[in-house]
Amino acid sequence: MSQKRKVTLYFNAAMLAETQKEALRQDRSISWIIQAAWRIARDEVKRMPGALAQGGGVAAGGGTGVPEDPRAAPVSDA
Repeated sequence: MSQKRKVTLYFNAAMLAETQKEALRQDRSISWIIQAAWRIARDEVKRMPGALAQGGGVAAGGGTGVPEDPRAAPVSDA
């Protein structure tokens, strides 16, 4: 059985709006849409070079290699 854990993700306003629109279109939750997108994109993301492989240190933005956008909006799956 899968363990559920609450997390907070931040998306810019345009990406959040697009995700919400797709969730409504498919009559699914935002969480379901994000999880499905991850399953589809996982192999492609794994092919990207890691921050540690490039410079020996952790990149800005929490170690994800992706800079944080201060304008990003939190995802609410209400």
